[in-house]
Amino acid sequence: MRDKNLKIVVPKGDAFAYDTDYNLPKMHQQLLCIGKRGSGKSVSVVNLIKNLNYDIIHLISPTAKSNATLLSMLNIDPENCYDDLEDLTIMDQVKSKMELEAEEYDTYHREMREYKEFLKHANNKQFHLIDDETLDKFVNDANEIVKPPKHKYNGRRVRICCFFDDCLGSQLFSKGIRKLNNWCILHRHLFPVEECGGGALGCSNFFLTQTYTINSGGISKAIRNNCTSLIIFKTKSQKEYKQIEEELAGDIGVETFKKVYDYAIEEPYSFLFVDLHPKDHQTKFRKKFEEYIDIDKL
Repeated sequence: MRDKNLKIVVPKGDAFAYDTDYNLPKMHQQLLCIGKRGSGKSVSVVNLIKNLNYDIIHLISPTAKSNATLLSMLNIDPENCYDDLEDLTIMDQVKSKMELEAEEYDTYHREMREYKEFLKHANNKQFHLIDDETLDKFVNDANEIVKPPKHKYNGRRVRICCFFDDCLGSQLFSKGIRKLNNWCILHRHLFPVEECGGGALGCSNFFLTQTYTINSGGISKAIRNNCTSLIIFKTKSQKEYKQIEEELAGDIGVETFKKVYDYAIEEPYSFLFVDLHPKDHQTKFRKKFEEYIDIDKL
């Protein structure tokens, strides 16, 4: 016996709300990049962020304001650089700025809807349908219709990311870890909007770290569990490798995962890219970003 009333209905919409190019991972991203100093972490993540075309990047790093390379390659606004990681209000500052972006998005679409309605009545000479407040808003003192409302992103949703670099051991990752965990858990739902179907602007997060886990002041389990992708450089720590293997090898087995890992990191500065939410045409594992790994041929 079946009860059709209890059939599960999948809601419309997509958790990854922004389209990306064919071979790029879905957005929003929550990426964890693990590699020793000098392995190439910054180069790999900077290239990915650049290709994902974020509009606003918040750089959270003790070297944020002095890292000219990152600032120039990613065109990061110095106002969005945070280098005092003892300041536990950093995420609150980011949140306040991005809530303004959400407010501007909603305001633009509301005003544009009002403007189009006004033009429709004005073009049809239906001035009796236009109230005085709307006339004052869209007609200037010279009795001319003003230009339509403007939005710096032409009405589309702004793409936002946070780039965390060299943050291990900081107050942000110890005393502030509860707030950061909550940020990462909710990252797709941050900065809600009402217009054009509602939802939220959301925020992608990129973490660069030298170790996969650490007892305190490091990458928490809450952050790791909410990752959508990982970049894994060669590690000499068997303990660290085993933890990575335990969390990522579940669907292919440890022996196959070891083959995948060894193949991906066999060359200098090469890495294993693991996309935990691949597009339909993609496999989960890549050597760097450009080579999809066929596990049946290893």
